[in-house]
Amino acid sequence: MSVEGAVRPRARGRARRATGSRLTPYVFIAPAAVYILVLQALPLLQEIRLSFTKTTLTRPNDSTWVGLDNFIKLFSSEGFQQTLGVTAVYVVACVVGAVGVGLAVALLLDGSYRGRGIARALVTVPWAAPGVAVALIVTWMLNGQYGIATKAMKALGLIAENGVVLQDRTWALPVILLVTTWQIFPFDAVVLLSALQAVPGELKEAVKVDGGGSLWGFRAAVWPSVRATVGLLALLNAIWAIRRFDLIWITTRGGPSGRTKTLVIDLYDSAFMRGDLGSAAAVGVVGIVISLLLIGGSQLVTRAAERGGQA
Repeated sequence: MSVEGAVRPRARGRARRATGSRLTPYVFIAPAAVYILVLQALPLLQEIRLSFTKTTLTRPNDSTWVGLDNFIKLFSSEGFQQTLGVTAVYVVACVVGAVGVGLAVALLLDGSYRGRGIARALVTVPWAAPGVAVALIVTWMLNGQYGIATKAMKALGLIAENGVVLQDRTWALPVILLVTTWQIFPFDAVVLLSALQAVPGELKEAVKVDGGGSLWGFRAAVWPSVRATVGLLALLNAIWAIRRFDLIWITTRGGPSGRTKTLVIDLYDSAFMRGDLGSAAAVGVVGIVISLLLIGGSQLVTRAAERGGQA
């Protein structure tokens, strides 16, 4: 046997060892697949099944098939229609507020000035604060008797002397939106700051040399680089807003008169306050469908933007 003939099998053996078995990728993804199947897919299928049944919390194994009755009752209920409206307002306001404030803060933190590192660290404090702790502090600050924020609003004439902010039909939702934006904008700011730092310095200098204003420079140099990141953050904030529970439940429990009741609050109320697991599952399915529509819409917008950029 020639030397060349002996080397070739060895080379093929080393190549096989280097690339591994064809089953190797499946071995690596198997734990994640099992996790998704056991902890995500099966509960989801169970929720969908429950949504077509009449099931109570006290007798969860005694189900009666009712078809679409739960969904018909939901969408014919004025209370659920109000819940959908509140959810839509909450989601849109959270996305616009968090992404807008986050982008503005990121632009400020991207500059060069003394104390920039300290400012970047302080910005992350609201995001690092536990949601339950934030909700409790807000409740104390807005307490009707001794809350400092309530006293300030009464002094300014924004609320009646005997009023309670979190029980006021006008102020409850705006306060929840303000606190939510304060708590989540640091995440958007940090992510957008990373995107801004990826903008080539030469491009920024070219905009300055051309004499463009700040708005023109942002549109020409910055926005094309952060547009995809803004779209992703908008999608994440929208889904998180639909799922947010602790802040709303601890502060208002969906009140007053349903003015702060979102889908997840309605789901919890149906399941554990009224003991109707079938209706609660139907609310959950509606939330899942809305989330999927948001994801699909985001993908369509992204693809349209990519085609527009290539044209």
